[in-house]
Amino acid sequence: MLDLSPKPGDLDPIETASRDAISALQLERMAWSLRHAYENVPFYRSSFDEAGVHPDDLKSLEDLRRFPFTTKADLRDNYPFGMFAVPREKILRVHASSGTTGKPTVVGYTEQDISNWADLVARSIRASGGRPGMIVHIAYGYGLFTGGLGAHYGAERLGCTIVPISGGMTERQVMLIRDFKPDIIMVTPSYMLSILDEFRKEGLDPRETSLKAGIFGAEPWTNSMRQEIEQAFDMHAVDIYGLSEIMGPGVANECVETKDGLHIWEDHFYPEIIDPVSGQPVADGEEGELVFTTLTKEGLPIIRYRTRDLTRLLPGTARSMRRMEKVTGRSDDMMIIRGVNVFPSQIEEQLLRCDGLAPHYQIELSREDRLDVMTVYVESRMDHSDADARSHLGHELGQHIRNNIGIGARIVVDEPGSVERSLGKARRIVDLRSKD
Repeated sequence: MLDLSPKPGDLDPIETASRDAISALQLERMAWSLRHAYENVPFYRSSFDEAGVHPDDLKSLEDLRRFPFTTKADLRDNYPFGMFAVPREKILRVHASSGTTGKPTVVGYTEQDISNWADLVARSIRASGGRPGMIVHIAYGYGLFTGGLGAHYGAERLGCTIVPISGGMTERQVMLIRDFKPDIIMVTPSYMLSILDEFRKEGLDPRETSLKAGIFGAEPWTNSMRQEIEQAFDMHAVDIYGLSEIMGPGVANECVETKDGLHIWEDHFYPEIIDPVSGQPVADGEEGELVFTTLTKEGLPIIRYRTRDLTRLLPGTARSMRRMEKVTGRSDDMMIIRGVNVFPSQIEEQLLRCDGLAPHYQIELSREDRLDVMTVYVESRMDHSDADARSHLGHELGQHIRNNIGIGARIVVDEPGSVERSLGKARRIVDLRSKD
């Protein structure tokens, strides 16, 4: 793989500022954000008053823990525009979540918000090895989802050439990668695996593409999957993190020279880690639920938003800003199987230890005789597709899951191409227990 490390002068000064300078900037911006939310959003005025706190109570960064949390339910309860802190006429763009579990969460951006977002995604692409003039193939979905347009404006701000193909049309994705010769691809990791399948289906060597780096986000993925993608394409695989409620992609990003966790752009977002049960903050280095407070958002300031993503905070390395470890799962995606807490990422880790299995899977939860049953649907690679090989692989994966996670699972190893593919976020869990 090519060395994509940044050169002197590539970084924004704040990326290498002292911790004292970063903390001072955060406190100044946090005071503004709390007051902006309190004075302009009825929900926050009511929420703060009920908790007995006022923006003037913020004297240090630690004082933020006195303020109440914001949840996805709060955003849905104020659907569609009740959380906006500026007149609707000042909102330049609206995005929304898919709303698969209820009303969508609606987010709004002022002109300055859009500009900041573009700056931060540009910073993220640069941290991933991107430079002005490179071609960026964007296969995130465009539309209400923040991925496509967030990546688009950031790549444009950096000065890159954009191929805005969006998701789907996998054969065409492969054709354009071969013909346009992009340097970078931005896509969900699960869809990148579908693109890899198409390369192999067409008898093409993915290592011969022009791709130098892939920037993957929108869903948790493991270091094992990183190795799978990097080896297949001979390129760097870098993690980007974001969520629409906070901004979209570009809240945090790995640095290509270290790939040791995602540096949070702390000049715009203040992170906390809390115990997901008690809600109490935990120390840096301890795992828990990630909470964010926006520091510069005008249209939709968010105070102490519970992301439900599980990770931990670590000191900075390639940048001064703190890192978040790769997200291991979500507190609301956690499966409890006969008293054992299980996350899809744990199943994925064991799957990728089996050389004969493709990196596609789906977990089905059911109940038999009042007991929970987990069935893991996977598929063999083409050269391990006969019945005996699939039987052996199923036994191997089952043993890995039992020995490393501590639960039994039914393993169904089907032929190549049998597991449901995703054009965006993968649907990892199918829970049938509520239907019993």
